[in-house]
Amino acid sequence: MKHPFVLPRRLPQDIVRVRNSWKGLLRGEAEIPFGDDLRMTDLAGMSGRLFLIDVFERPERYRFNTVGHDITEAGLEGVFLDEHRLGWPFAFLRAQCSVTVESGRPTLHHGPGDPRLKDPRDFARLLLPLWGEGHIALLLGVIADA
Repeated sequence: MKHPFVLPRRLPQDIVRVRNSWKGLLRGEAEIPFGDDLRMTDLAGMSGRLFLIDVFERPERYRFNTVGHDITEAGLEGVFLDEHRLGWPFAFLRAQCSVTVESGRPTLHHGPGDPRLKDPRDFARLLLPLWGEGHIALLLGVIADA
């Protein structure tokens, strides 16, 4: 069954780069890499657009772990998604997180540009699941020009 937030065949180059890095973390026959293997420094030059989200199972909740300085104001680290009004570029992020965890697959969301800019460009947001402690425990995300 096709799920929401499915990845199209053509992807922005930065999205492809992060997805390929994520695939490079796979061990053996695993379909989801381990969060312990992730090194944000492996994605040089992209740290300002990357973010990590901690995943909690029961109850299902999501918390910002790390947020790049290019995509939002400071202060989101440690904030649960359901306790904060999420603006650009995080609209529909909780829904995307839920689909990513449920499917165990990468997901992509397209959104409109930053309304604060004169010439806003559309963006793409990729989420990638990472395994830890017996479940998907972390989501790696990136914001890129669409």
